[in-house]
Amino acid sequence: MTDLYRKQYPLKGKKVFITGVSRRKGIGYAIARQVAAWGASVIIHHYQPHDKEQPWGADDLTKVIKGIEDKLIEDSFIYALSGNFLNPEEPKRVIEEITKNCGHIDSLVCNHALSGNDGAIGELNAEMLDKHWAINTRSCLLLAQYFADQHDYQAGRGNIIFMTSGQRPGPMSGEIGYASSKGALADITLTISDQLADDNITVNTVNPGPVDTGYLSKEMWKQIKPMFPFGRYGRPEDAGHLVAWLLTEEASWITGQIINAEGGFRRWHPGYFED
Repeated sequence: MTDLYRKQYPLKGKKVFITGVSRRKGIGYAIARQVAAWGASVIIHHYQPHDKEQPWGADDLTKVIKGIEDKLIEDSFIYALSGNFLNPEEPKRVIEEITKNCGHIDSLVCNHALSGNDGAIGELNAEMLDKHWAINTRSCLLLAQYFADQHDYQAGRGNIIFMTSGQRPGPMSGEIGYASSKGALADITLTISDQLADDNITVNTVNPGPVDTGYLSKEMWKQIKPMFPFGRYGRPEDAGHLVAWLLTEEASWITGQIINAEGGFRRWHPGYFED
């Protein structure tokens, strides 16, 4: 008979590896804190040189780690490591380091992504496109492969979560490299999930929609506010709640899905058509 009561710590005893956790305003940080609060041990990857190149700059990693530690329950731990996924050998090295120091990993959340260095048709070059493919797509596929290699069927269900963007529901002007590399993850989700189901691994992809990770200004919000029926932009915690839930047994029947969690985001509003 199915237990209808929810466990207080639905991820207790699990080890969750999340990439791209380097900023307290980021989605990766929100996911890490949520899975920690639900009982998991948390393994985080970061690559600060990328953040330093962005307008928002790099965060204090000590404070990032402390913010996650504060949510850990008894007998769980946090492990942090750095890695440049532009290097094709890095996914394998990262998974090997984690399994050596932390043991079996139950879940993989590929949250990292290359931001910037993009363009529209007429502005592209091979280096730009290759860099997006390498970091946003190739590394995630290799991480998924090495994660599956180390997964023990008898240890319980494994989970892989890819993070995509809004390139399916609408256009992403000026972001050909980013949108195409993220679109590849979305479109391969069903194929990978079909193969890994035999290994007791679910595979899903989440589009968190427009999320304010520190770049949204008051002027920007005033312009796009009519597109949000609930009167607010997405928060990192919105994605954190969804991803953490997908890692629980409550979501064990969900695989091969692309989940668009956009808060009803409207890519147009009536004002666009006014004279």
